[in-house]
Amino acid sequence: MPSLPVVAIIGRPNVGKSTLFNRLVGKKLALVDDTPGVTRDRREGDATLIGIDFRVIDTAGYEDEDAASLPGRMRQQTEAAVAQADVALFLVDARAGIVPLDEEIARWLRGSTTPIVLVANKAEGKAGNDGILESLALGFGDPVELSAEHGEGLVELFDALLPFIEPEKNPDGTDIPNADPEEEYSPDAPLKLAIIGRPNAGKSTLINKILGEERLITGPEAGITRDSIAIDWMWHDPDREPGDDARKVRLIDTAGMRKRANVQEKLEKLAVADALHAIDFAEVVVLLLDATRGLESQDLRIADAALQEGRALIVVINKWDVAENGSSLFNGIKGALEEGLSQIKGMPVLTVSAITGKGIDTMLKVAFDTREAWSRRVGTGELNRWFERAVEANPPPAPGGKRIKLRYLTQAKTRPPGFVLFGTRVDQLPMSYQRYLINGIRRDLGFGAVPVRLTLRAPKNPFDR
Repeated sequence: MPSLPVVAIIGRPNVGKSTLFNRLVGKKLALVDDTPGVTRDRREGDATLIGIDFRVIDTAGYEDEDAASLPGRMRQQTEAAVAQADVALFLVDARAGIVPLDEEIARWLRGSTTPIVLVANKAEGKAGNDGILESLALGFGDPVELSAEHGEGLVELFDALLPFIEPEKNPDGTDIPNADPEEEYSPDAPLKLAIIGRPNAGKSTLINKILGEERLITGPEAGITRDSIAIDWMWHDPDREPGDDARKVRLIDTAGMRKRANVQEKLEKLAVADALHAIDFAEVVVLLLDATRGLESQDLRIADAALQEGRALIVVINKWDVAENGSSLFNGIKGALEEGLSQIKGMPVLTVSAITGKGIDTMLKVAFDTREAWSRRVGTGELNRWFERAVEANPPPAPGGKRIKLRYLTQAKTRPPGFVLFGTRVDQLPMSYQRYLINGIRRDLGFGAVPVRLTLRAPKNPFDR
């Protein structure tokens, strides 16, 4: 089993360290009492915080006493815990405010090589406001405000810890993402593929060709919306070795897109609504266009809906066997997509014939490759080496003559890939610069044309701007 990252909780006596320890491990393993000095030895436990797994150490209250005394030996245990930790949480009591011992601990921690996250505990209500402001003078930036007793502020604690905790490693050295169970990725899992499009784009014909049988795909299925159906089948990848070529696919079809309607507007609404249902259950969405009709506004609305949901998108032009002026048509559709879906550059645009089957294998191969990019996680080290180069090559602007300082970048999730950018005055970072970073992430880190989300996090401390 790979070793878990280590988080140490430190602070003077009676600031709530053991209460936070119990909160993180989910059990009352540490004794908690208003009497200072209850905890003497280091106590360790396995903790989970919003998908992050780590080892947490509860330390004795740090006291400035002779090393030979009991409090002095307790302090040595605390120092050893900080030395072995990947990150330390420095707890202060927001209600009591900052006292000289807090300042003494801060001076010691500033000489440590372990990253420090300042935490203002007992911050519920307004009684801790003054202590929170006082804690800014300790030199560790904006504190995480929480109440260990009531469980408030744990999301903010998660955000603060995430950049300092490396993902666990597989035996081959690759990262194991700290993700929710539904975001776990396995290349051997069925590809959840939704084929959507306007009525008469040839969707049903394409599905029948893929399945190798004439089949009317209608009717309900448990777990899927009433107008959709999921079909599990095996695709034999011609590029793989025989015996290893079978790949699982779960095809999600929207049977309701051909409902009868008295007016075209109602038909379009039904088509878009049903496409949205299919998107909810998909990993990769194939938007099927009709080569005889080109790209229409409804296609762009459906494509945008898929991207807004964070799904990977492939555009496939059907009826290519009867298309006229193919080169001009292809370039025209690709140009319209670049303009109409400007948030994604380089989106795959393919051609197929549902009648002859030409292009289907290419479509499926691109779908599997796209899912892999959509599920990709970049190691913290690789990501921040790229980030440093990107900022050096193109530094952020200085609006009003005040520099925007970008500190670090972390990948918070996959499927779709989401990144959090930490820095000062990032609320003034222009969209053009955010697009520069997003496009660079896609281009340089193997994400291709999948949706990439970037969240900006700035400190609340007005003096840290």
